[in-house]
Amino acid sequence: MTIGKPSKKTETLEIRLPPETKAAFMARCQATRRTASQALRGFIEQDLVTPKPSPRRRSLAWHALAAAVAGLAVGAVAAPSLARTSTSDATFERLDVNHDGVLSIEEFRAR
Repeated sequence: MTIGKPSKKTETLEIRLPPETKAAFMARCQATRRTASQALRGFIEQDLVTPKPSPRRRSLAWHALAAAVAGLAVGAVAAPSLARTSTSDATFERLDVNHDGVLSIEEFRAR
């Protein structure tokens, strides 16, 4: 967590996820003008300060965290040019079934 002087970023996480999930995540990051690392650090920091959810909600949070960290792991080693806007946008649109601009866990599971 960030209190006072930010600590050095020396640790890494690595996870695996389907290419279409990574593409959708990278497209979302590009659309919100932040890096995958920034998005995931924000998610992790928020998760650490949020009260513990019920076991069912905790399970969904871990699935979402796993998918997000996977995007970070792949995005951290890939060149930014691999996040092609046209392919990423099309993949995100396909995954975002209700077209609300948010990829829910249900939409992700239904892929």
